[in-house]
Amino acid sequence: MKKIAIQGIEGSNHHIVARSYYGETVALAPCLSFDALVDALLSGDSSHGVMALENTIAGSIIPNYALIDAHNLYITGEQYLNIHHHVMALPNQQLADITMVCSHPMALLQCKAFFKDYPHIQLVEDVDTAAVAKRISEEQLQGVAAIAPKVAAAIFSLEILADNIQTIKNNATRFVRVQVEKPIRVAENVNKASLKLELDHQRGSLAAILNVMSDCNLNLTKIQSLPKITSPWKYAFFIDVTFQEYAAYTKARTIIQLMASDFKELGVYKNERT
Repeated sequence: MKKIAIQGIEGSNHHIVARSYYGETVALAPCLSFDALVDALLSGDSSHGVMALENTIAGSIIPNYALIDAHNLYITGEQYLNIHHHVMALPNQQLADITMVCSHPMALLQCKAFFKDYPHIQLVEDVDTAAVAKRISEEQLQGVAAIAPKVAAAIFSLEILADNIQTIKNNATRFVRVQVEKPIRVAENVNKASLKLELDHQRGSLAAILNVMSDCNLNLTKIQSLPKITSPWKYAFFIDVTFQEYAAYTKARTIIQLMASDFKELGVYKNERT
């Protein structure tokens, strides 16, 4: 049976995505950090992992791009999840009784506006949304609430004090499925690729790459720069492209490999955003 590494525990958004794709009975390996998730893959404890990569409000999760690159992980798919944040606490309490709300920094950022009406509540960063809900339940913490997915309230017997408190209601996160080994065969119906490349500091070098993509009918859907720690003021580019014909993509890939000083295919998979 596949064991899927997720950031967080049961009741987290990563848990929701993993069960949605792999099924309700899949074995999960909860990890309280993305570094631990990568370690679970590298050690062989888990065969696959689910990683958040970007959010419509908070933007790219840049450290995760670096992790995928540094450890040569391969992206085999993606999934988009609409994010709903809820305030939950032990039963028989109201928001007026809550003095502290704990959650993942990303969740707190996405709900900041809601708490302007509750200045008596202290916002505290924690490692995971669902982990806070679990701790409140296990330790019977009165006056403390979590921001977490609604499923966490059901799992840990908490009550919802406020529904859908995210500042922007159209809030979604893109997750990717990663593994250590590159698949031997290209999956069927692939139409998206994630690439990493580096370019010399020359005028028009990035524009030339983009022209190749355009000439080969690739659609650029994402470009993210990341500083090279070992080379100050130099950057790597992480790029997502979609395409209709795999042959057109492979032609562009061959040309870009010749033009870039460093090139890596991070994954070829099906575009799940329609």
